[in-house]
Amino acid sequence: MKRFALILFMMVCSVASVTSAAQASPQPARTLASNEHVGNLGTLKLKLQRYYACTCDCGCYAKELDHQAQAAIDFLDRRAAHKGAQEKLALVLDIDETALSNYKEMAAEDYGYIPKDFDAWEDSAQATAIPGTLRLYQEAQRLGVTVFFITGRGEAHRAATEQNLKSQGYTNFAGLTLRSPAQSKESTIEYKSNARKAIVDAGYRIILNVGDQFSDMKGLPAAEFSVKLPNPFYYIP
Repeated sequence: MKRFALILFMMVCSVASVTSAAQASPQPARTLASNEHVGNLGTLKLKLQRYYACTCDCGCYAKELDHQAQAAIDFLDRRAAHKGAQEKLALVLDIDETALSNYKEMAAEDYGYIPKDFDAWEDSAQATAIPGTLRLYQEAQRLGVTVFFITGRGEAHRAATEQNLKSQGYTNFAGLTLRSPAQSKESTIEYKSNARKAIVDAGYRIILNVGDQFSDMKGLPAAEFSVKLPNPFYYIP
């Protein structure tokens, strides 16, 4: 009887061992993923951080800014060398993410846009110069090309914007156009085209236009040459 009980105990232990081993080595887990056509926002934000810090294989923001700025400088040099005797040459610059960087504020807002916070940021006049654009501005000054700023910022921010530009090295410019309340409904293309027309009507020839949005340079009158700077942080149609 004792022998039978021992054999039965051993059989039970053997079955338990096999069951335990089977549970310890299950079939690989399977996951059914959704058919997502839009990238994950959280992942994209991390990519933006690495792009700005130049720590990813997606490119380097600072290097790409410099590359585009150098292309603008090279054109400016060539065109100014063939300036007509009566020509008044002009360079048009956008401000946000073109002449000045708002990255500190964008990162603080987790790449969102909260109007009252961004308005306060503009009024703080803390945006920093984008080095390549500042070099372009300095080259225009050396060549005698007149600089005009056209920005989508509102007229209420004029004093702070002028202060910010000058504190960052843009100390001498012929004009600074900001949106008036009456222009708030205009598209960016319409608003900036009208601002360029005012420059042309004043007798200038716009040879170069630099911005971070295609809407900064679309419409007529157009510059002889336009350069778009990289900006993956926001889009303005």
